[in-house]
Amino acid sequence: MAVKRWLSGVISSRGKKLGDISVILCSDDYLLDVNNKHLDHNYYTDIITFDYTEKDVVGGDLFISYDRVKESAKQEGVLIQQELRRVMVHGVLHLLGLRDKTKKEASTMRAAEDVALKMFHVERSK
Repeated sequence: MAVKRWLSGVISSRGKKLGDISVILCSDDYLLDVNNKHLDHNYYTDIITFDYTEKDVVGGDLFISYDRVKESAKQEGVLIQQELRRVMVHGVLHLLGLRDKTKKEASTMRAAEDVALKMFHVERSK
């Protein structure tokens, strides 16, 4: 429930409303297959976001590789739960229109992730 409140808060902080968002945890191989079939990309990734947002109601599917999350958490020296929250909010920020293809976009995305992650800790302390 805390995660739903937190993501709803992230969305409302950008002037939008929470719609239906599904988080699908899967393996590297499953997400690679999704990446190949739907995006014609042949590489591993931590998340693929399918956007179903309509007007101000944010919705979509967040396919997350649990394998990538575990590996990234280990590399970054953080708990798996922390990395999972970062990846989830990354997907939500994509649904809100943020991109990360260029260095500048990636920097903006990372800053927005950091702000959103701080919101989770505020929400948890209530």
